[in-house]
Amino acid sequence: MTDPVCRVLPVATLGLELAAVADDAVVAGAPRTGHRELAVVGDVAVGIWEHTAGSSTDVEVDEAFVVLSGEATVEVAGGPTLQLGPGDLGVLVAGARTTWHVRTTLRKVYVTHG
Repeated sequence: MTDPVCRVLPVATLGLELAAVADDAVVAGAPRTGHRELAVVGDVAVGIWEHTAGSSTDVEVDEAFVVLSGEATVEVAGGPTLQLGPGDLGVLVAGARTTWHVRTTLRKVYVTHG
């Protein structure tokens, strides 16, 4: 018998619907973003998120993520500036105000509280 919960997903190429970033969050360009929750394990949600080239602002939740592809600089208000590229593990804290400057479309796998 096969357990339907056990599976492998091609997160690097999995389809994702993107939408324009809200005008009040756009800093430069015409970025688009999208996310897709893939699994919930206990009280942890796992998903993918993508941001096309351009810059936008956000207010973060507690999150750990691994960049699959793309490059970006993330400015954390009152905190560090993060340089992101493939294979990097990032950590964001709830309430952090960030500005994402995405040079090439960034895709990440994220983990948050579900």
